[in-house]
Order: sequence, then structure tokens, then C-alpha cells
Amino acid sequence: MWGGSWFGGSGGQKRKEAPKKAILDLRQQLDMLQKREKHLENQMAEQEAIARKNVSSNKTAARTALKRKKAHEHSLEQTSAQISMLENQIYSIESANINQETLLAMKNASDAMKQIHGKLTIDKVDEIMEGLGDQKALADEIGNAIANGPQAGEPIDEDELNEELGQLEQEELDEKMLKTGPVPVLPTGPNGDLIGKGKTKAVPIQEEDDEEEELRKLQAEMAM
Repeated sequence: MWGGSWFGGSGGQKRKEAPKKAILDLRQQLDMLQKREKHLENQMAEQEAIARKNVSSNKTAARTALKRKKAHEHSLEQTSAQISMLENQIYSIESANINQETLLAMKNASDAMKQIHGKLTIDKVDEIMEGLGDQKALADEIGNAIANGPQAGEPIDEDELNEELGQLEQEELDEKMLKTGPVPVLPTGPNGDLIGKGKTKAVPIQEEDDEEEELRKLQAEMAM
């Protein structure tokens, strides 16, 4: 397991700076070797030019120039190998440093999640959700109770209610009949049979009252 000195503290800080310092040193050495490589290439070109110049007139000088060129070429091969090795080391250290930084970020994320969750567990989550469900059910019951309202007094007698409703309907029917106008009166015979069935003519109530009034006045005049 990684200790605290790996990711934090003074030891952790030194570990964090070590890759940067190593990369810086390697790059400085790499820069020096690349300059040496360029110098050796120039020396080889110069000795080759001397050999070409003296190949016909002075073979000894030409041979000496070629020997120097070979020595420079050997040094160039060693320098190129060293450059390749340093480049590989720089790449490895950079990759390892990136891996370490990635692990540090992941560890910080894990610590943050632990802090956020705290002592929260699946059982506690289930308990909270169950409590929310109970409270919602209670709220629904309260809402329904408020919507329906309290039932004040004794229960209503449905028979009494129907009887009162029937009386109201009869009163309304009687009122409508009074507003329809006079009711026809049919003459009857000695036995109570209707006279002139089929030819019934409605006699207004007002006219009948007038006739009776005139009859009473006539009887009064005769009595005098």
C-alpha cells in the first residue's frame, strides 16, 4: 500500500520534485550530446574533403584523413547510442511521473467521495427512502381528509330528504298549473254524465263567477 509519504508531506514533496530534476538533468546531458553529434558530423565531412583533395597528389595525407574520419565515425556511433538511451530514459521518467500524478488524482477523488458519503450506507439509504414513502402517504391522507371536509351533525336521513324533495316538486307543479290559465268546465247531466261529449267547450272560471253574481243581484231585486 502507498503510505502518506508517497502522496503527501515533506517526503512526498521530494518524491514529486525528483522526477522533474531527473528529467532536467537528462535534457541538459542530451543537449550536450546532440551538440557533440553535430560537431563529429562536421569533423567527418572535413576529413573526407581532405582525403578527396589529396587522393591523387598525396595519398599519405589522404589516408591519414580517412583514419581520422573513421575515428570520428566511431565516436559518432557511441554518441548517437547515448542520445538514444537518454531519450528513452526521459520518456520512461515522464511516463512514470504521469502515472504517479494520475494515481494521486485518483486517490484524492477516492478520499473526496469517502468524505462526501461519510457514514452513509445502503441500509441507511433504504431507510431514508422508506421514510420518504411513509411521509408521502401521510401527506396524501391529510390532503384527502381536508378535501372531503368534516361531517358535522348526525347522518342525513335519506327518506326524509326524498320526502322533502317530493313536496318541492309538487309545489312547483301546482304553481305551473295556476299559471296555465282557466280550467275548462264541462256541463253534466242528472246522473253526472258529461253532456255534449266530443263538443266540449271550455267555460272560463271568470265568466261563471260573473253569471252567479248577476243571478244573486236578480234574486235580491225580486225580493224587494
